Amino acid sequence: MTIIAAVPDRAFRTATPRPIPLTRITGVELRKMFDTRSGFWLIASIAITSLLAAGGVILWAPDGELTYSTFATAIRFPVVIILPLIAILAVTSEWSQRTGLTTFTLVPHRSRIITAKAISSVAIAIAAMVLAFAVGAVGNLLGAAITGSTLVWDVTLTQCLYYVLGMVLSLLTGFMLGVLIRSSTGAIVAYFILTFLVPTVFSLLAESQQWFHDLQPWVDIQFAQAGLFVFAQSLTGQEWAHIAVTGVTWLLIPLLVGLRLVMRSEVK
Repeated sequence: MTIIAAVPDRAFRTATPRPIPLTRITGVELRKMFDTRSGFWLIASIAITSLLAAGGVILWAPDGELTYSTFATAIRFPVVIILPLIAILAVTSEWSQRTGLTTFTLVPHRSRIITAKAISSVAIAIAAMVLAFAVGAVGNLLGAAITGSTLVWDVTLTQCLYYVLGMVLSLLTGFMLGVLIRSSTGAIVAYFILTFLVPTVFSLLAESQQWFHDLQPWVDIQFAQAGLFVFAQSLTGQEWAHIAVTGVTWLLIPLLVGLRLVMRSEVK
């Protein structure tokens, strides 16, 4: 007669693995932005172009315009173009480099990957802003020392926060396009169309049609956000409304559509 010993059910239970912390996923995504040669030099170009812009102001700006706001404005132009490209490549790399299958197998919850990419992109943007402000401050000090002009610090803390908000919104525009299109080439082309071509068409239309002149702040996201980069003024309630409406129309709604597509699309 065979006797089978009773084995407790818990002996057959396997331990449920703990989910990977979001901080670790964010750290991995942040490291992936520097791992490739193109990613490293794209991020390094923020510092390089900031130094070149500050040097250009010292060399060619009139002595009376050597102020901190002048340096900050000059540095903004290259940085506001580079940051969205970084966000685009951070998202589209999973599809362009065909690493999505590996990434989403290791972390099946795609929303956590997208969240980590968003956090790492914003972290890069904030670090870039700190660097830009530092380079602008050094340029202002050097410009005053070289030319003998009066040292002028004409940017308030509130205006700096406006500046950072504008940069983050620009970066999120690139992030939205990356999520929506999921192709590096297509998203970059769409970004330049949305940033340069569409505002030009809107401006021409506003100059020729009075009805659109009054409507432009409510539909042109670049026009609405321009006030965030003007250091000489504070935003009114209506201007904040313009930013909110255009942000929902051009940023939030396409981002939600893109997130739905990411969650449902097949990864190969």
